Amino acid sequence: MTQQNARMVTANISLSLDGRVNGAGGDFDMGWIVPHAITEGARDHMIRVTSPATTALLGRKNYEGFGGFWPSVADNEEAAPQDRAFSKWLNSVEKVVFSSTLTDAPWENSRIVNGDPAAAVKQLRAEEGGDIIVLSSSSVIKALLAADELDRLSITLDPELVGAGARLFEDGLPASSWKLTDSTPTESGALCLLYDRVRS
Repeated sequence: MTQQNARMVTANISLSLDGRVNGAGGDFDMGWIVPHAITEGARDHMIRVTSPATTALLGRKNYEGFGGFWPSVADNEEAAPQDRAFSKWLNSVEKVVFSSTLTDAPWENSRIVNGDPAAAVKQLRAEEGGDIIVLSSSSVIKALLAADELDRLSITLDPELVGAGARLFEDGLPASSWKLTDSTPTESGALCLLYDRVRS
């Protein structure tokens, strides 16, 4: 943390054992994540890491994907209770969407930022509010890692070797140290890991 009582910035994402965020088919090749995302343990982890946050950061693709699915889950009585709670949280939270192409953000409490995620986070840190969380948007996470603007990594490590696809941790990121603060196995064999940034 950079200052007393600062807003913590967390990145939440699922990774394969070989460090991928998607498969060979590109951005939407994520079927391997699904069995690990729908366990009780993974759902509980999602509530635990998102509930302290009052601002969610999303890239365009995740904003459109999340927005096509999550808003109505809050009122779906057949949905898992954690999914309904996550949907309610997501509908009510401030959503900052990083995009150079979107002109309209119809989901309630959304706004578009055509600019650098690190600069936006610096501004958000100076404002009142709860924590700030990046929801699965690897482009935003990479930008914040490069600028050393992340305080916590929330990684769900899925026991899958995907073999191809985009990596989260690419060559060229600045070196940094992290401390494991929580490790929770789930029913599918995935591990929910929390790492906090170690700053000298």
